[in-house]
Amino acid sequence: MTVDDARDEFSRLHGLFSFHFGVAVGLSWMTAIYSACHAPWVRNIRALLDPAGGFDRVESTWSFLFAMPVVLTIAWVSFYFGREMLRRCQTLSNLTLEFSAAAMVAFGVFYLSIDRAVAALHIGL
Repeated sequence: MTVDDARDEFSRLHGLFSFHFGVAVGLSWMTAIYSACHAPWVRNIRALLDPAGGFDRVESTWSFLFAMPVVLTIAWVSFYFGREMLRRCQTLSNLTLEFSAAAMVAFGVFYLSIDRAVAALHIGL
């Protein structure tokens, strides 16, 4: 594999990942906003989610619903605009493995975002 082939592979993977990551960010925001319309706006939503043990950490509805979409948005913007920096800072030997690892982390945060929105939605309905 030549340097130009590696750059083309990086561009292809970066484009695919950017698109799918952007779709995940959009879905995360739509779910959080929909849940925000139906969830109770309280100072401590964790007490409503788990009445037996929800008092150890206080978290408002705002931060409970919108923290993960904000993290995803910041990560997506950083990933999109930091393309050349990411190209130079390759940590793994295989580009596919590197993008797969990034996808697993992004999916984990996306899953947490959707899980929180659905939990808040179940309280409100």
